[in-house]
Amino acid sequence: MIDPDVAADLLRERSMRVTAPRVAVLRELSAHPHADVDTITRCTRERLGSVSTQAVYDILGALAGIGLVRKFEPAGHPARFEIELGDNHHHLVCRSCGTMIDVECAPGEAPCLDAADDHGFAIDEAEVIYWGTCPACATEAAIRA
Repeated sequence: MIDPDVAADLLRERSMRVTAPRVAVLRELSAHPHADVDTITRCTRERLGSVSTQAVYDILGALAGIGLVRKFEPAGHPARFEIELGDNHHHLVCRSCGTMIDVECAPGEAPCLDAADDHGFAIDEAEVIYWGTCPACATEAAIRA
């Protein structure tokens, strides 16, 4: 988990006012990558004692707006959040248990993939989610079979 001073510095570097809820949300995101809003809210409440779900949504939106937090939405799952690392990584998601893991970008230059036809868009990001079965779930399925 990142230190409170580091979280505060990250906010200041982006000209964002430092508040206890913002620092707490950043700290929880560093401790729980790929967390959904419910998880972030619960952990932030444990740390601060009181914070509304709407406040957490607002904080996450503001942090995403300044490029400090990344939001991604795997199909069939609530939106997930992580601290933006600037590495344009992708995610692996287990269809059985929902485990999410970071994986390095596919070979090539950012945004990692070139669209066959960009239709005039200036593409600056590609979001790739690989779906499959994690080793633990595959082992469990093989035992049951």
